Order: sequence, then structure tokens, then C-alpha cells
Amino acid sequence: MHAMQYTFTLPADYPMDVIRERVARTGHLLDDWPGLGLKAYLVRERGKDGSPVNQYAPFYLWHTVEGMNSFLWDGAFQRPTDDFGRPAVRQWTGLAYEAGDAAGSPARVAVVRRRPVPDGVPLSEVAADAVRETGRSATVDGALLAAAVVDTACWELVHFSLHAGEAPEGVEGEVFQVLHLSEPGRGLLTRGRQW
Repeated sequence: MHAMQYTFTLPADYPMDVIRERVARTGHLLDDWPGLGLKAYLVRERGKDGSPVNQYAPFYLWHTVEGMNSFLWDGAFQRPTDDFGRPAVRQWTGLAYEAGDAAGSPARVAVVRRRPVPDGVPLSEVAADAVRETGRSATVDGALLAAAVVDTACWELVHFSLHAGEAPEGVEGEVFQVLHLSEPGRGLLTRGRQW
């Protein structure tokens, strides 16, 4: 499993309905993309759910690198780049993935939590903790799924979860509204640890 995210931080007075309309018009285009586990079309609005910014920040879980590369290089990624500029595209290697009890429900909210991989702790312990936390996150009431991914260039660990309702109480991280969920290969994402 591979994860990918890019973000467009928009002006404070940007009409976020423009993004909603865009996703309503084009979100279905990835509903059958080969190699894609899922794409969550995510937005945050300034002043809501603690967000300091307006942001469009799609998050992807890929079950093949070929699918990800095809998206980036064969034209699909050109559309948002033409409209908003070329963003940095973050990529992470998968550590764990679990489906939640609400897996068949529509996704309303996503939570993305980033933290550094701590120095002085064996990497095997960090990875095992990430796997356990992913399992716990998937059992939270209303959870559709949970994943843990890592960027070894900057040693950043990211926990990603989708929820059918509001963000769970006490959860840490950035809270996003899910505008659409394309999930052509969600059933092909390997559950459990990724090694």
C-alpha cells in the first residue's frame, strides 16, 4: 500500500462551494481508476472543526504503484494542477491498514494525524505501535477504516482514518469533511501490517 496527498491552501475568503461543485462534477472520474484503493476528496474550512485555513487536500491509498504513477503522469493530475498550480505531492509507504465496523457506510469525516518518528526508539517498536494504533482506530464507533503510513525521507508517521459520523471525541489531528469517496480497489488493500 502507498499513500499520497497534496494540498491546496486557499485564501481565507475563498468560496468553498467552488470546491464542492468541482468535486460533485468530477469526483466520479476516479471511481474506477486501476490501482486505486481509495481517494477521499477532503476539505477543511477556516473556523470549522478547529481549522485555521481553507484547504482542498485529497488523500489516496493505492494498491499499486503503477496506478499512482498513471494518475500523476498520464493526465488526470494535470486538471487540478492547471486550476490551482502544481503542489508538492507527499507520498508515504504503508505500515498498516484495517477496515472498520462501519465499512459499508458513507464517509463523512476524515482525520489525518502527523507525528515524527521518535529518535532513540527502535524502528521495529515504532512500526508495531503504528500497527496496534491502526487496529484500535478501526474499532472506534463509526470508523470505516484506518491506515498508518510513513515517509522515511523526513521520518514522519501519518495516521489516516475515515468515519461515518463526526470525528471521534478526543481524537487528535486535522479534521476534514469528505466530499466524495472513490474506492474502486478498497477491497484489494491488504489488511494488517504491510510487511
